[in-house]
Amino acid sequence: MGGQSRPEAPEDPREELREESSQDAQRSRRINAWAAAERVLIRPAMNLPLGERLAALTAGAGSVTDLDRPADIYGDGVVAELEERIAGLLGTEAAAFFPTGTMAQQVALRCWAGRTGNPTVALHPLAHPEVHERGALGAVSGLRTVHPTYEPRLPTAQEIRDFDEPFGTLMLELPLRDAGFVLPTWEELEDVVAAARERDAVVHIDGARLWECAPRFGRELPEIAALADSVYVSFYKTLGGISGAALAGPASLIEEARTWRHRYGGQLFQQFPAALAALIGLDRELPQLASYVAQAKVVAGALAEGFPAAGTPWFRVHPEPPHTHQFQVWLPYGADVLTEAAVRQAEETGVSLFRKWYPAAAGPPGLSFTEVTVGREGLEWTAGDVRNAVREFVERLA
Repeated sequence: MGGQSRPEAPEDPREELREESSQDAQRSRRINAWAAAERVLIRPAMNLPLGERLAALTAGAGSVTDLDRPADIYGDGVVAELEERIAGLLGTEAAAFFPTGTMAQQVALRCWAGRTGNPTVALHPLAHPEVHERGALGAVSGLRTVHPTYEPRLPTAQEIRDFDEPFGTLMLELPLRDAGFVLPTWEELEDVVAAARERDAVVHIDGARLWECAPRFGRELPEIAALADSVYVSFYKTLGGISGAALAGPASLIEEARTWRHRYGGQLFQQFPAALAALIGLDRELPQLASYVAQAKVVAGALAEGFPAAGTPWFRVHPEPPHTHQFQVWLPYGADVLTEAAVRQAEETGVSLFRKWYPAAAGPPGLSFTEVTVGREGLEWTAGDVRNAVREFVERLA
């Protein structure tokens, strides 16, 4: 009949399967290329083969606990030992182990909302709960979020004082990962906390990467943690653990948090592999973090020299110098093009300078960024090594 359109043909499920298969193959290729590379800035534990991870856990476990003791059950044993270690490192009254940082922070912010009588949380729009948790604070805990600033940095003290509605908790992500792992100065951080106190708000630190903040602040971890009413730390992002996090703060808050942990399904029967890996990471990585941060400045400076020398039309290293051992690099190419160049460099030269690239969330099309992390393996690189690697990378963009 005239004017009628034919119904659309159903999508071929084989196309979707082929696309998924192609994506899996590309991911395997990337991981294999980075794993086989002889020179890397960091070799993330998550990309190591299962056998290597199990062997490392077995080899290191005896140095952090008594292996003849019973395994943990519902949070005792080595899990309780880890909690005591964290409370001591951060100088807090107590700490509780959580299976995920998302759960730890939701519980912390929910507890503070009940105690302050205000369910509104002030935080940055790029903070982890806003970007990576699918609206969990509102959907699960009934909390509401507001944003004192939209600048790609933490709020200033004046922005906190001038904000036009009340909030019960100020959450500060240190460093602010999605803005480029940026930190305020110590004096700025003190002023922001004081401004929140003037408004009778409590302060919670999202310290998933708190471990590497000490060099910029020039302060030890207990002094940093003492600024806040509660602190969350992660065990896998910097320390190379398997999983898990801890919430640290006053004993009464942590006791309440344990109750909510159970209600949220986080009271796991046994967690000794994650707890052991965390203790090993604390011993292995924590003493080295200052050297990683210092080396990140060398790497970032050499990148800033290497791109112009290689004829790159535009680039940005952010922040420069880095505030921690992690920073961003921006280039005016598609993310797929840049990732392919990074993989080819690893495959063809045995040198892995960059890993996966991502399209910019805003700005002109064709702008991409990657995150650079300098770890133990990166300490061997000289500025000249970095500049040579930049040249070889840029050659593969052609």
